[in-house]
Amino acid sequence: MTRAEWWSRRTTFADWGPYALLGVAVLTAAGSAGVVGMTRGELYAAAGLVAAALVLEVTGTRVTRGRPERGRTGAFLYFVRWAIAFVLTWLNPFCAFYAVTGYYTVGRQLPRRLMLPGVCLTAVTMAGSEIGGMPPRGAVAWTGFAVVLGVNIGMVSLFTRFAEQEQARVTTQAETIAELERTNTALQQALEENAALHAQLLVQAREAGIADERRRLAAEIHDTLAQGLTGIIAQLQVVTAAPDAATARVHVERAAALARHSLGEARRSVHNLAPVALAADGLPEALRKTVAEWGERNGTRADFTLTGTAEHLHDEVSATLLRIAQEALSNAARHARAGRVGVTLSFMGDEVSLDIRDDGTGFAPAAVPARTRGGGFGLEGMRARAERIAGSVAVESEPGQGTAVSARVPLVRHD
Repeated sequence: MTRAEWWSRRTTFADWGPYALLGVAVLTAAGSAGVVGMTRGELYAAAGLVAAALVLEVTGTRVTRGRPERGRTGAFLYFVRWAIAFVLTWLNPFCAFYAVTGYYTVGRQLPRRLMLPGVCLTAVTMAGSEIGGMPPRGAVAWTGFAVVLGVNIGMVSLFTRFAEQEQARVTTQAETIAELERTNTALQQALEENAALHAQLLVQAREAGIADERRRLAAEIHDTLAQGLTGIIAQLQVVTAAPDAATARVHVERAAALARHSLGEARRSVHNLAPVALAADGLPEALRKTVAEWGERNGTRADFTLTGTAEHLHDEVSATLLRIAQEALSNAARHARAGRVGVTLSFMGDEVSLDIRDDGTGFAPAAVPARTRGGGFGLEGMRARAERIAGSVAVESEPGQGTAVSARVPLVRHD
């Protein structure tokens, strides 16, 4: 039986229970009237009291309907019922069935301060019935009355205590259930908010990914087409000032080679944005060739050095380091007016280091202007590339003291 069903039955019994007990009392008293020796006057008095009890129950049900039973009205009804039941029990002990109603309604009709007196009065009525009727006759009867009364009060007090504990437990359970319902509601709201935040984060991550991909594509285009075109322009400018046809032819051939190389880079970028130099060679060999070609093209001594045990790096790591080297060499050609450039690739356990040093004019890193729309990606682009794979780029330079660019990235092997 659920708590709701139990309470429904309890409420129903509160409505018809007093009538049922009064009916039982009337039937048993009528059947035993001759045995207990009720006179005609006592029978008339009992009939009147039964009628008064019926009026009391009907009136009480109407008065307390829709309002709390505890209070002055409830106490009045309780004590009037007790008085009627007491007199009926005095006339006939079997009328005590109606007096039992007091045990049941004491917690519903009486305030807490009147509950003990009410229970004691009902126990007096019940004890008088249990010893054979009121008043007790003789010392033995009074002693039995006192014992029975004490037992009734003790049992009722014990059961009342159990009932209060049960009621407290039920109340605590109800409060716990209500608290759980509030917690579940708050949790559901939190889950809905988390779902909304998750969706928002997904949108932001997608937008950030799109922006990052755009920057990466811009850097790839800069490293392939822009640098190639810059080299072609430089070679053609030399052609215009060449003293003879042989010198001009050499620079035209270099410009054509650069154009073919740039075209290859552009095609490769369309497919997977990986540098052409890495298509057939690993990073060390690609850097060696890039440094040699750059030195020949710019007429500058350029040396490549490999330290440590070379390993087959992940494609993204190799492409990043190669692009950083190309950008650093491009900057050296355009700005440094260096007589010597050194590129060192070092494999150091779980890290790869790339160092590009020149003996050019140098500069003050703090005074480098912001990148313009027409300029290259420069230091900003190199740092962004390294940070994309959890690496870093450091620059050391002073005016007249040359420049050193150092890139460090995690060693991630090719899968």
